[in-house]
Amino acid sequence: MKDFFNVVTIEQALAFRSEFSKMKIETIPLMDAFERVLAEPVTATENLPDFRRSIMDGYAVCAASTFGATEGNPAFLAIKGTAHMGETPGFTVGIGEACRISTGGMLPDGADSVVMIEHTEAMDTSTIEIYRSAAPGQHVIETGEDFFKDDSLLPEGRRLRAQEIGLLAAFGKNTLKVYRKPVVAIISTGDEVVPITETPAPGKIRDINTYSLSSMVKACGAIPVSFGIIPDNSENLNQTLSLALKTSDMAMISGGSSVGVRDVTIDALSSLPEPRILFHGISISPGKPTILAISQNKALWGLPGHVVSAMVVFLKIVKPFIEHISGIKDHPFQTIRVPARLSRNLSSAQGRVDYVRVKLRQMNGNLLAEPVLGKSGLINTMVKADGLIEIGLNVEGLVQGEAVEVELFG
Repeated sequence: MKDFFNVVTIEQALAFRSEFSKMKIETIPLMDAFERVLAEPVTATENLPDFRRSIMDGYAVCAASTFGATEGNPAFLAIKGTAHMGETPGFTVGIGEACRISTGGMLPDGADSVVMIEHTEAMDTSTIEIYRSAAPGQHVIETGEDFFKDDSLLPEGRRLRAQEIGLLAAFGKNTLKVYRKPVVAIISTGDEVVPITETPAPGKIRDINTYSLSSMVKACGAIPVSFGIIPDNSENLNQTLSLALKTSDMAMISGGSSVGVRDVTIDALSSLPEPRILFHGISISPGKPTILAISQNKALWGLPGHVVSAMVVFLKIVKPFIEHISGIKDHPFQTIRVPARLSRNLSSAQGRVDYVRVKLRQMNGNLLAEPVLGKSGLINTMVKADGLIEIGLNVEGLVQGEAVEVELFG
């Protein structure tokens, strides 16, 4: 395995998602379901709403009673009664009649529209004037207008936002089946890496990757667990990786994937039960020397040590794997992209996909993407940037003013 070096394309790398199973399913209360992933489709068990309801304060009427009504020629209607909130009216409304109603109230039989109270005037306790005609269905939500019984509500694989939680509450879905959150182990390696609480001695650097990667794991809806900083020592890394494999669903080793020091990472991966290297190297920049291995149906990553490389590889490669085992189905708007024009020429080497950090700014009504150039060890290039643009595998570069799509950071 030490001599294994197999560079793949992004598409080939992502295809390995099929090697990994989704997380197990658990049942949780709806109150705890925000940003969890549905493990089963949900259908409507009833009409929503299951009665015709008003969306305005006013009077429920038969629309035909108001046709032609104006301020100069109002319609006079007899008040039949009041539709009390939360109750079914025990009467019907016919031509020439009206019913007092509040927002959310149930329309009585015979009424097909609601006249806003602003367009009426009470003559006495039993008669009103209406100054504007109403169309059938005006200011009324019909039975099943939101959803009909047996309609599909949500598909399996949907990550639940506040609006989906509200929808499930509307149907009384007190508990639901979701995929368990993946636990992702994060291991920082390198003799030069020290905890962030220490002042680095000459030649040392603080551990950035544990914190940046943990935050990105959380943004995916997974649970990060730090296994600390491991020096470039095969025995220590073997033990830590073995423990991570037992207690997590995926592991990321930050550092040790480049050609010069990859043997330590490869040795550690080789020590695991029935290991298999799926690839070592992706045709992207930054982040080419990325490793993906599998053991016990769990993904084990060797990420570059440079912070920008690690973050770009996570966004483009690791994140889709976490979403896959989380049960999230591909959605066209999972990643937000905005169109812009490139502010300057950009060169690129053929045979790899380049991801360039860019900052967005407005100029003369146009959105410009300004490259934020710098080495992959400089965190400032990620801080200043709003997102990434992609230069394709066989493209020599992009020219100033060219249309680009900016993939926004979360």
